[in-house]
This record gives sequence, structure tokens and C-alpha cells, in this order.
Amino acid sequence: MTDQPSTQPRKVALVTGSSRGLGRAMALQLAAAGFDVAIHYGRNAAEAEKVAETARAHGVTAQVFGADLTTPAHAGALVEQVIATFGRLDVLVNNAGITRDTLAIRMKDEDWNAVLDTNLTSAFTASRAALKHMMRARSGRIINIASVVGLMGNPGQANYVASKAGLIGLTKALAKEYGGRGITVNAVAPGFIESDMTAALPEDTRKAYLGGIPLARFGQPEEVAAVVGFLASDAAAYITAQVIGVDGGLYPH
Repeated sequence: MTDQPSTQPRKVALVTGSSRGLGRAMALQLAAAGFDVAIHYGRNAAEAEKVAETARAHGVTAQVFGADLTTPAHAGALVEQVIATFGRLDVLVNNAGITRDTLAIRMKDEDWNAVLDTNLTSAFTASRAALKHMMRARSGRIINIASVVGLMGNPGQANYVASKAGLIGLTKALAKEYGGRGITVNAVAPGFIESDMTAALPEDTRKAYLGGIPLARFGQPEEVAAVVGFLASDAAAYITAQVIGVDGGLYPH
């Protein structure tokens, strides 16, 4: 007896900020798991299309969507556009984020507002739009990409730390509000992950950071993506309101 192909429609996942880095790894992880994926970009459409092409190699549908999430209202419109295109939304990964680092005493209002608007308020706006659809479906996953610094703090990043700590609080509130509708809401808190930014660090700075990590290495984007893939899966159906660190032991929970 041979296995018959599934007649169930594929689930759909939207990953904000998925044209590169962590977001790219998450989108490709979900595509490999059989999700149709919505690839979002803020500025680089060409890179987003490359991610979509790679995702399609897994036999799924991948579409590219542009939106400037420094304007939070655009996040809700992005979600509505994805639902209009695919007809459903099962997983929302709020990953898009920016930094405007400086000491608090030097931080301009516009630098504070830009980071909070992009990293936190747009995640709320996107989640609000997604929840309306997920409530009708009585099913859904929201995964917020926070950061270890949202738990432990970091000098020179008051705006970024506040935005990531806010995401953790938002995660816990939404999980309690919508768990009864079959919707789970969790956060992933990466530590230092290999990226263009960490590659450009001076060697002595890299050594100083590594000295605080029990596993003595930076993480890989795919290691964060694997946790996101798990939280999006049926295997994580009874996990909600959690903050899962992927930081090599930098900040034990």
C-alpha cells in the first residue's frame, strides 16, 4: 500500500524582516517544514525574491511582500495583504527590527521612537490583525523574536532593550488573552548570533563577548530558526506564554 498525497491545504506563515539574516533562516525553515511562506522586506526586494526562490525549491508557494514597518500601521496592512493573497494565515513571526544604539543621555527622541515603532508597536499591530483571522479559525501561532538583552539589559541600547522587553510582555499578555481560542503566543530570545554585524566586530570585542557564553561560540541563524520551526509545529501545541532562550547559556532562565 502506497502513501497517498495529502489533500489538506498547506498552512501559511508570514515572517517579517525575512529578506536576510535570522528572518531568512526562519522563512526557509518553515518552507522546509511544508509551510507556504510570505517573505517580507523593508527595502531590498531583490534579496527577498532570492529567499522566495530558495523556499520554492521545497515545493511550497512563496510570495514577496514589501512594507515599511517603521510606520506601525503598515504591519496590519501587510497581514491583511498576506491573508488576501493566501486565503489564510496560520503562523506570524514578528522578527523585523532595527537598532539605533547610543547612550541614553545622548539618545534622540526620533531614535527612541523609530526603534519602538518598528520593533514593538508594529509587532502589536501585526498581531492584532492576525488575531482577528486566527480567532475565526480557532487556531494559530504567534512567535515574537525578542532578544537576550530584553531580559538582561545592555548599555547603549535603552531603546532596543525596551522594545525587546516589551515584546516579552506582549507575548505573555496575548497568550493569556487568546489561549482559549486555540492560539499560542511565544517568544524566542536569541543571544549573539553569527551575522554581518558580529563578523565585523574587532577581535578583542568578539573574545570579550565569547568569554561570557558558556558554549564559547556564537550561535547560527539556523539554530534560532529550528526553535521557531518547532514552535510553529503541531508538536508545540501545548506550549504558550514562554520565552525560549537561544543564547548558548549567556543568560540562564
